[in-house]
Amino acid sequence: MKVSLTKTVIDKEMETKLIEAFRNEPFLRGKSVEKFEDHFAKYIGVKYAIAVNSGTVALFLSLLSMDIKKGDKVITTPATYISTANSIVNCGAEPVFVDININTYDIDPNMIKKAMEKYRNKVKAIIPVHLYGYPCDMDKLNEISNRYDIKIIEDACQAHGAEYNGKKIGSIGEVGVFSFYPSKIMTVGGDGGMVTTNNKNIVEKCRELRDGGRSKDNPYLHNSIGYSARLNTINAAIGEVQLRYLDEWNKNRNEIASLYINELNNIGDLKLPLTSDSKYNRVWYLFSIRTRYRDQLKIFLEKYGIYCETYYKIPIHLQLPYKKLGFKRGMYLNAEKYADEILNIPLYSQMTKKEANYVISYIRNFYSNMI
Repeated sequence: MKVSLTKTVIDKEMETKLIEAFRNEPFLRGKSVEKFEDHFAKYIGVKYAIAVNSGTVALFLSLLSMDIKKGDKVITTPATYISTANSIVNCGAEPVFVDININTYDIDPNMIKKAMEKYRNKVKAIIPVHLYGYPCDMDKLNEISNRYDIKIIEDACQAHGAEYNGKKIGSIGEVGVFSFYPSKIMTVGGDGGMVTTNNKNIVEKCRELRDGGRSKDNPYLHNSIGYSARLNTINAAIGEVQLRYLDEWNKNRNEIASLYINELNNIGDLKLPLTSDSKYNRVWYLFSIRTRYRDQLKIFLEKYGIYCETYYKIPIHLQLPYKKLGFKRGMYLNAEKYADEILNIPLYSQMTKKEANYVISYIRNFYSNMI
């Protein structure tokens, strides 16, 4: 048996919608884009959603729409994909990394408070990342936001459908940002992203920026230096269909994750991810275990057709462009420990219990052979 890390779902209904959009709508600015935006906004529980061509661009445009610029600082985590920090740098601003909570893998609000004491007036925004679908502590983050009058941009690129205190992730901060990269829980048949907000000024600025800086009132007038950042009509048509299946897929992922947790508990030195409770209603973008035998376990599992991954094996602050900015090993110990031990085992929307049990059996086999 071969078990992949992730699988992208494109079924007959999505193919039909793709062909309909291809034949009946313009490739750009088609009705499918507006429909996808409207439905996504309603799903998240916000007034506005704007589709763009990637999650990275969604982050970048969100920062620009909030007038983040050279001389400003933005707090975020070093334990995520590099695009989160890159979007800050590309605005001319400076990332301020804050270590993670080793149990949640999310940014540690207590460490943010220390960073605010150090930088205070220079920090203009916080970008918490709901890593692997586990919500950040938004109560504590909002407390910091209100105290220092700074905005929160939720990086929800891995948290489609997750909730915190009954509210959808992406609806709690000033802005939410989603990615539809092919490995995500839902995609658009390619790359894509979405900005969600209740702030009309932000969404209008993002719309302008994604379309070359074009005025909404005059297509020949450009109000700003913008970008070509639109989502294609065909991609939007696929995304609109996938959105309808999102809750069903998350339910199946939760069942597989529960099976993993029940069967892998108290095995060897495995540290399992946190599950949901009354406040943190997580989704399972990936299932991440931690072990000091990470590399050996990965080799062993892949020998039996079980494909794993070590996402974010090198934290952002240890990537070459950021080392050049003065960041170095030892600055964020929890993020570094996480990076040295994390292993993502297979979990996807159509995964069967038979496949999950196959993975479980070989993880058990690995540890039994060590005794």
